[in-house]
Amino acid sequence: MLRAGVLRAGVLRAGALGLAGLLSVAGCSASPVTAPPSGAAPSSTSSAPGSVSALTPGAVRVSKLLVIVEENHSLRRALSGMPYLASQASRYGLATGYRALTHPSLPNYLAIAGGSTFGVTDDAYPSAHRLIGASVFGQVLAAGGTAKTYAEAMSGNCQPVSTDSYAVKHNPWAYFIDERAACQRYDVPAGSPTAGALHSDVVHATLPTFGMLIPDVCNDAHNCSLGTADAYLRSWLPQIEAGPDFTSGRLAVVITFDEAEGGAGNHVMTVVVARQLHGVTVSVPLNHYSITAAADSLVGAAPLREAAHATNLLRAFGLTP
Repeated sequence: MLRAGVLRAGVLRAGALGLAGLLSVAGCSASPVTAPPSGAAPSSTSSAPGSVSALTPGAVRVSKLLVIVEENHSLRRALSGMPYLASQASRYGLATGYRALTHPSLPNYLAIAGGSTFGVTDDAYPSAHRLIGASVFGQVLAAGGTAKTYAEAMSGNCQPVSTDSYAVKHNPWAYFIDERAACQRYDVPAGSPTAGALHSDVVHATLPTFGMLIPDVCNDAHNCSLGTADAYLRSWLPQIEAGPDFTSGRLAVVITFDEAEGGAGNHVMTVVVARQLHGVTVSVPLNHYSITAAADSLVGAAPLREAAHATNLLRAFGLTP
């Protein structure tokens, strides 16, 4: 049983903190997360160490996961520079113990998509890193689920080379050579909030079991400001949250960053947006393999590679299917 104002395993109400409280958490990543003031009613109960039971009895369980990846900023900088994303964290869920795995970008994206960095230490093209074996996209497809990447500024499906605004190093499915046919079919240009593949799938409730939305190199805050990235999320998230997959409770959206800038300990902002969550913050250690494990759990598949040793992100927020 929870005592008033105290939550076990570092779980608390983010809504009680507000933006100032979130910034305080970001500045003290090694410290325990502070409980709400005495007498504050917790919005959820803890059912396992480091996890939240955010669902009411009979609530719809999450069966779809959409991951949006931003670039190169720490938790603290993202919280202070992206007020819209911070508001989503406060409204839904924030993982304060989430860290990227390495530098530079590509191995972090491969970790999400494949459960391993595959020993990659650069941002080279798929022609230099021909990865053998399953990705999480392929694993979900093999288990009877659906999978898709929506890549902004990509001119053709599963494009293996970069252009001015599209970076293939941010599109991990293109590196898995055994799944080239599936990538050619399901790794598609994102379109805009008013037309295109993602807009259509949102409106028609056909979002995949596991999907990734990859902004271009301006809207992901790689080449442009955090304010630009925040505006991009503001253009998409209200539409996604109004769509039937989200309003039914089937969909969870995860917004994370591939890596932090130097000196930040790779401590990155990760927000979980789901109808079942109401101002929940989780402080248990999580990383990019936690997303891989979450995607695999949607189809009952064994977590890929290093994801077998990671905490499932959906489970950490009480959203395990």
